[in-house]
Amino acid sequence: MLTVRIIPCLDVKHGRVVKGVKFQGLRDQGAPDELAAAYEGQGADEIVMLDVSATPEGRGTQLETVRKIRERLSIPLTVGGGVRELDDAEQLLNAGADKVSINTAAVRNPDIVDQMAERFGSQCTVIAVDAKGDGQGSWEVVVSGGRKPTGIDAIEWIGEVYRRGAGEILLTSWDRDGTREGYDLTLLEAASDAVPIPIIASGGADNPTHLAEAFDAGADAVLAASIFHEGDYTVAEVKEELAEAGFEVRQSI
Repeated sequence: MLTVRIIPCLDVKHGRVVKGVKFQGLRDQGAPDELAAAYEGQGADEIVMLDVSATPEGRGTQLETVRKIRERLSIPLTVGGGVRELDDAEQLLNAGADKVSINTAAVRNPDIVDQMAERFGSQCTVIAVDAKGDGQGSWEVVVSGGRKPTGIDAIEWIGEVYRRGAGEILLTSWDRDGTREGYDLTLLEAASDAVPIPIIASGGADNPTHLAEAFDAGADAVLAASIFHEGDYTVAEVKEELAEAGFEVRQSI
């Protein structure tokens, strides 16, 4: 069995970590650099930081926030939000990101996926897909924090960005985000069947059982926020339960 990854997510707005439900009703959760360091100490495999207000506000990701996180962090860091062109991605990498996640920019200009993969490598190119279900087994890509429908089928889009050079898919169920009702397992199964690259499951985690279900559905990594921010579980506690359930996890050093 491949080693599974546990990734706390830091949704950042104006330099503070926030969390809401379906991208709305955001509540302050703390300073991103402090939370990142705490989660690394608990055994997190990676950290994802998403500047959730950058694209709606028409600005780039706050580089100073990325630098502050990197100063406290030694594990891999993925950063997204507000990336509109290659230079934006390069600035994030120079500020300390190991990987760059793009969402809206890729929908608007799919060629940027090819360009990022060619310039920085597929291993640095993460495509974030926010998928909203229609209740009939299909999902539509939504952008701008879930506010704008695109008419694009999410599974077809995942296949396209893979062919263009994406190295990883960060797949968020808009319907489950912040609800703590569990991941959308049908969505995860469809995505993992569609492409051979890693799928990071996001949206809906409430307990270690939900994470285990996501892995069984084909996810290679799980993203979680509320359960860590609100102190329900530490990363170490989650890993311990997953190990007891038979999953291979990286042990904390």
